[in-house]
Amino acid sequence: MRRINSWTSHIMPWAVILAGVGLAACGDDAVEPQNGDDGPGDEPTFDFSGDLIAFESMRDGNREIHVMTPDGSETVNVTNNSAADGDAAWSQDGAKIVFSSTRDGNTEVYVMEVDGTGVTRLTNDIAVDRHPSWSPDGSRIAFATNRDGNSEIYVMDTDGSNPVRVTNDPATDSEPVWSPDGTKLVFFSDRSGNGDVWVMDADGSNPINLTNNPAFDCSPTWSPDGTRLSFVTDRDGNLEVYIMSADGSGPTNVTQNAADDFASWWTSDGTRLIFDTDRHGNWEIYSVLLDGTGLVRLTMDSADDEFPAYRP
Repeated sequence: MRRINSWTSHIMPWAVILAGVGLAACGDDAVEPQNGDDGPGDEPTFDFSGDLIAFESMRDGNREIHVMTPDGSETVNVTNNSAADGDAAWSQDGAKIVFSSTRDGNTEVYVMEVDGTGVTRLTNDIAVDRHPSWSPDGSRIAFATNRDGNSEIYVMDTDGSNPVRVTNDPATDSEPVWSPDGTKLVFFSDRSGNGDVWVMDADGSNPINLTNNPAFDCSPTWSPDGTRLSFVTDRDGNLEVYIMSADGSGPTNVTQNAADDFASWWTSDGTRLIFDTDRHGNWEIYSVLLDGTGLVRLTMDSADDEFPAYRP
């Protein structure tokens, strides 16, 4: 099963996270993309306006951040670095991408323009800093770090200054994502004894366990209107993408497939989820309606394509 053991530590380097990734193949009735990766030769003509999906890919031989059109027909590598780049998250105005990279020797948080220019390092610590998330008002970035000896969640200004620790628990706290109104952070924690989805006020107060299930629940994301959450769980025996109300009620399996499905994100209009899956033997990105119908395959490459994030 994919990444369960890796995600219990959450901020391990990609080389460790990727080790032990299982493969499974399963047929489906999804619509498949008409075009593949356009390749480096077409990068100058890529249109960075409009709806886009950022994602991680191994198609260039190492972990890079790519951007593609919503139908997957055009794709471009925007990091182009020999290091591992990932954890892409958009600014609310869609102009910038915050991400994690090992390019300076350890995993730090960086920001760049959507086309990959203007790369700026935001964190500078010997610890591992990962899973950045931009606040809706554009003033702060939440991230996970082990600089205190275990994985905790911090919030900093968007230039990397004034980092403030907002969790303080001996357990693992990671994967923070801001609510659309900027008042809360949803996150992963194993403070209950196993992995669950939690929510807290943006200053770290009032933490609440939303899933409270003996299964492993992780990787939460907010719907654009803030009324629902998507998350990943193994409560059905394999990894599936679920949605639930923002208070944790009404959990519903969206993907319902024997393969492992992971890393979901909402489209900007809130009508679909994008996610990655190993149902074809490697990790590819799909789109699906919230009721589980209308499945569309967006990537088709022999390398792994994972962790999609839809432009707001």
